[in-house]
Amino acid sequence: MTRRSFVTALAVGVPLLLHPSVAGARRRSRALSFHHTHTGESLSFDYAVDDAYVPEALEALNGLLRDFRTGDRHPIDPHLFDLLHSIRERTGSTQPFHIISGYRSPATNAYLRQHSEGVASGSLHMKGQAIDIRLPGVPLRQLRGAALDVRGGGVGYYPASDFVHVDTGRVRQW
Repeated sequence: MTRRSFVTALAVGVPLLLHPSVAGARRRSRALSFHHTHTGESLSFDYAVDDAYVPEALEALNGLLRDFRTGDRHPIDPHLFDLLHSIRERTGSTQPFHIISGYRSPATNAYLRQHSEGVASGSLHMKGQAIDIRLPGVPLRQLRGAALDVRGGGVGYYPASDFVHVDTGRVRQW
């Protein structure tokens, strides 16, 4: 082997060996668990590894968070899962998030606006950017505090209905 080929091999080989997938370095995965209170469905898995989302996990989450009233599906903003992951880390909980509402079709949103209070006409639920949750073992006030601390979007507090709304819109609270 010549000096030139040796240096070339080092220049190409060393970066490859340092790459986490080649070097066997520990990969950082982000996992979430859910239980849908209306459908009874549950899911638990890694939704992202390192900086990449797992497409199969996102597709399964799109299905779980469908409009349970109509069956309509919509892509859910993956940053919503990052937000939930950060909230879970702040609370220290290992319990699954209980889903009250994920995606809402425009028809469902219009129905809810007519029959209840506090439903926005331009709800981020219709864009796949919002979720209403509980976290067993975590008091609702603490869950709200963790969501506010993350500053990842909007946080709505509904103690009478026993849930917290989080979304990936602008940072705000109500």
